[in-house]
Amino acid sequence: MDFDRRDFLRMGGMGGVVFVSGLAGCTATGAPAGDFYFIQLTDIHWGFNNPNVNPQGEETLPRVIAAVNALEVQPDFVVFTGDLTQTTDDLKVRRARLASFREHASKLKVRDVRYMPGEHDAALDRGEVYAELFEPRFHASFDHKGVHFIVLDNVSDPRVFLGDAQLAWLRSDLAALDKNQRVIVLVHRPLFNLAPDWDWATKDGAKAIELLMPYPNVTVFYGHIYHEHHHRTGHIEHHAAMSTMFPLAPLGSVEKKTQVRWDVAAPFRGLG
Repeated sequence: MDFDRRDFLRMGGMGGVVFVSGLAGCTATGAPAGDFYFIQLTDIHWGFNNPNVNPQGEETLPRVIAAVNALEVQPDFVVFTGDLTQTTDDLKVRRARLASFREHASKLKVRDVRYMPGEHDAALDRGEVYAELFEPRFHASFDHKGVHFIVLDNVSDPRVFLGDAQLAWLRSDLAALDKNQRVIVLVHRPLFNLAPDWDWATKDGAKAIELLMPYPNVTVFYGHIYHEHHHRTGHIEHHAAMSTMFPLAPLGSVEKKTQVRWDVAAPFRGLG
C-alpha cells in the first residue's frame, strides 16, 4: 500500500482510505463519496506530570478530543493505539487514570472508538486493570468497508512477545482471507527491530511479519516511538504516529531515550 502521508494518506490505490496521525491542518473535506478515513491517536499518557516536559499535561487529552470533534467531516472511527495513561505501580491510581481517560474519550462525537493498551497500561499487571475497564481480549480483528483490520497485542506480556497463542490466532485469522484482501494492522510497538536497545521492537515480531508477507496489500500502523516514522519490510509498510503528550529526542541524537524539554516558543512541536 503506497500513500502520501500529508493531510490525507491514500492507501493501496483504494480511493480515500485515510489515516490521520496529526490533527493540525487535517480535514476530510473533499473526500470522494464512499471513501472513509480514521484517526489514530497514540501515547496519550494521561496522568503524566512533568512541567519541564509538558506543563499543559492536563489539557492535552481534552484539546485533542476538541480538535477531532471540530473536524467538518467526522472520521468513521478513532483508534487509540496504546499508552492511554502514564504508568504507575499503584493499582488504584492506574484504575482511576484509565477510568478518567475513558470518560474524556467518551466525549468524542464519533461513536466508533477503539482502544488498545500500551505497556504503560498493561505490562505491570498483564492488563488486568485495563481488561476490567475496556476489553478483556487485547487482540482482535474487524472489517470496515472492505478493509480487514487486525489488532495485535505486544504490550501485555512484559517480555515484549506476541506469544505463540496470538501468532496461531493471527495465522488462523489470515487464512480466512483472500490473498488480495487489503489488511491494516494496528499495534503499539513496532513489529520490526527499529531500536531494540530503546525498546522499539517486538521480540517475535518477525514471525508476525512472516505470516503477513503472503498478502500484498498490508500496512502496519503503530505508536510507542513518539515520532512519525516510515519503514518497509518487503512490500509491507510500517508507519508510526507521534505522541500527543511529549516528544522524545530523535533516534541517534542521544545515547538513551530522552524526553524533550518544553519549548515555550514552539510548545506543540513534535506532538501529534
